[in-house]
Formats: sequence, C-alpha cells, structure tokens
Amino acid sequence: MDDATWAALALTLTVLGAVWTWHAFRRRGVASGLRGAGLTLLPVAAYLTDTLRMFTRIGTAVGDWVTGLVLSPSVWIGIVVAGVAAVLLVVSGVLRDRERSRAVEGTAPAAPRDAARRGKGEPAIGGASGDDDLADIEALLRKRGIS
Repeated sequence: MDDATWAALALTLTVLGAVWTWHAFRRRGVASGLRGAGLTLLPVAAYLTDTLRMFTRIGTAVGDWVTGLVLSPSVWIGIVVAGVAAVLLVVSGVLRDRERSRAVEGTAPAAPRDAARRGKGEPAIGGASGDDDLADIEALLRKRGIS
C-alpha cells in the first residue's frame, strides 16, 4: 500500500474514534470521553511513526501462518507425528519404571538367600550399622516420651 492509503486508513480510524468520543462525552461523562479522545489519537500517532504499517505486516504474517497451519495437510501430518512421538515417550517411561520395580522386587528375595549362604554368624553388609541406627532412634524417641 502506498502512503496515501495509510493516511486514509488513519483518517478513517480517527473519524470513527471521534464519533465514538463525542457519544462517550454525552452519555458517560468526561472521564469516558477523555479515554475515547486518547484512543482516537492513536491511529494518527501510529501513522506518523509507521507503526500502523508494522501492525498490518504483523497481522498479515500471523494470518498467513494460521492459514498455512489450518489448510496444510503436511502440517497436520506433522502434528500427528509429534503426538505419536509424545505418546511413545510417555509409554516408554511407564514401561521403564515398571521394569525397574520388577528388577527391585526380584533382587529383594535374593538378599535373604545370600545371608543364609554366609551363615548366621556373619551379619549382612550394612546390617549391623542399620540395627545400631534403629537403636539410636528408638532411644531418642523414648527419651522424648514417644513410644
């Protein structure tokens, strides 16, 4: 668009804003009228600073992007592929956690067999210190009156 078109757009928006401002003064009072006057001057300021042109370029770019997003089959295929990838990642995480819990459950019964192989006289690794820690905690709780 050329400069005359931008000036016409700014003038049209300003005239519409002036009509709205006049109605606001008459029906709602001075505060609403002043707010309308401030908004009425914004199109002229946008025209003089070339911001009006920038806003229309941004609007056009967003509109083109949305149109391409909605109407493009390849974009929708990409969205479906991204959804499938997200589902696969979530399912693999759930399965990995399930496998880990099965592995932990599978090693828990093996520990008593190892203790039985060592014999009753040998404590399991960390067994003696674990009992000492529990005894210390129980003594502290008894001292505080908590049973």
